[in-house]
Amino acid sequence: MATLGRSRGHSQTPNASTSDPEKRPVMLKTGIRERFRPRILVMGILVSMGGFIFGYDTGQISGFLEMHDFLQRFADTKDEKTGELAFTNGRSGTIVALLSIGTLLGALIAAPIADKFGRKISISIWNIVFCVGVVIQIATTTIWYQIAIGRWVAGLGVGGLSVLTPMYQSETAPRYVRGALVSCYQLFITLGILVAYCINYGTEANPTARSWRLPMGIGFIWPLIMGTGMIFMRESPRWEYRQGKIDSARKTIALSYGVPEDHPEVRREMREIREKLDAETAGGRKHPWHEIFTGQRMFYRTLLGVALQALQQLTGANFFFYYGTTIFQSIGIPNSFLTSIILGAVNFFTTFPGLYIVEKYGRRPSLIAGALWMFMCFMVFASLGHFALDQEDPSRTQSIGYVMIIFACLFIAAFAMTWGPTIWVVNSEIYPSRYRAKCMALATASNWIFNFLISFFTPYITGAIDYRYGYVFAACNFTAAIVVYFFVCETHGRSLEEIDTMYVMGVNPIKSKHWQPPADDDLRKTDEAEGQYEQRDESVMPRNGPGVNSEVSGVSR
Repeated sequence: MATLGRSRGHSQTPNASTSDPEKRPVMLKTGIRERFRPRILVMGILVSMGGFIFGYDTGQISGFLEMHDFLQRFADTKDEKTGELAFTNGRSGTIVALLSIGTLLGALIAAPIADKFGRKISISIWNIVFCVGVVIQIATTTIWYQIAIGRWVAGLGVGGLSVLTPMYQSETAPRYVRGALVSCYQLFITLGILVAYCINYGTEANPTARSWRLPMGIGFIWPLIMGTGMIFMRESPRWEYRQGKIDSARKTIALSYGVPEDHPEVRREMREIREKLDAETAGGRKHPWHEIFTGQRMFYRTLLGVALQALQQLTGANFFFYYGTTIFQSIGIPNSFLTSIILGAVNFFTTFPGLYIVEKYGRRPSLIAGALWMFMCFMVFASLGHFALDQEDPSRTQSIGYVMIIFACLFIAAFAMTWGPTIWVVNSEIYPSRYRAKCMALATASNWIFNFLISFFTPYITGAIDYRYGYVFAACNFTAAIVVYFFVCETHGRSLEEIDTMYVMGVNPIKSKHWQPPADDDLRKTDEAEGQYEQRDESVMPRNGPGVNSEVSGVSR
């Protein structure tokens, strides 16, 4: 238990830089030129296209619900005040929310497929599934549930991509840009929403089916680019290593860092991957799925990931994105499509500072500050909407409506810079390699469950309690700040293997920013000291067996 004692005593743990020089990070040049190398740019653009696909589909549907031809074909009631065609809450909620049901299932199915066939091939497969869903939607004429079913199928693809896109980037990206690259997933979601708003604005005046079929058809472009491009990308090095493809994993890491394969940073990362794999397979390679709850410190991490993804939805961002045109039409803004473009532009452009914030200030400070900022914005938005806005005739208090839009923009800016991108980063970092696919799938499924609940029940809730609904989101944002403060470790600048060690050792999240890994950072010893794993079965996974031996020969310990 001596090893365990040194692990827990953070204040007396020596810095790893004083021991084996190979175990300390080599300070690579990380200026503008290194951070924007062609390979990193391709990862940031091509792989993040998965976010664009989701964002584009999300941005479309809020506009479709207000288009004349779409209403003529699929509406099921008339507005009592104006006599114009409209959707009941049940039908609009079903059309919008079935995407989320598909994404929930897609996220859960994506994990075993990605573990078996690899990350990059799985990404291409889910792009094909999304295209099938678009075909089903675009082929309909007057059958409203065909639109809903098509969105469900497209949702399967979006759900798979929502797990695999941040997972691939996290496992492949250099540590010094990992947060920014994973955040690009959210950046492309915001870009997709903005592009969809702009295309809807350009077609909504068309009285024919082209008004909604053209934007829907354009949606084929993005999965075609991503699905084809991924064929030419390299596989995740951590997945390759676990399949025994040691040399290919080493080459991928070297290419990611832009250094030779024998560079100390590459050797260090390969050593950390090997030691984590050794620790994880101490009792053999086969482990039941329930170890994502019963494994060492896994219940804590799995529950944390699920809670963070749920809280991302409960910030209330999709309250604006799904029903933006409807909300601002109700407060007397003449062209709600134009208002949606403004919100989409704020969402997109303020995500860029988020890529800087997540690397400059870290995960914890940005999440806490963002949650408190969003809390304030929703308190003002809800109070103005309920107490100051004339809900019978909003045009009589149009100035209040404009102020509400301003605070909606401030909210979206906060979300785009913090909780939008950073939750995907944290969710891709906190799990060990063996459980990463399953845990990310479960956490992402939590995101989609609450996405569905919000998108389906929002029309009913706002109809019952009007803008006081904002107080619910305000309370959730305040809760989110508390959860991050007490339970999320700071992971900025650390390798995925170091992050795993932090959670295994029970590092205090409040003090995690200053934690240093122990000099004898061998997680296998810690695992055995904890008594969490069985005695090593050499016949199942020999210490210097095939695959591992080739790496040991290139690294002196």
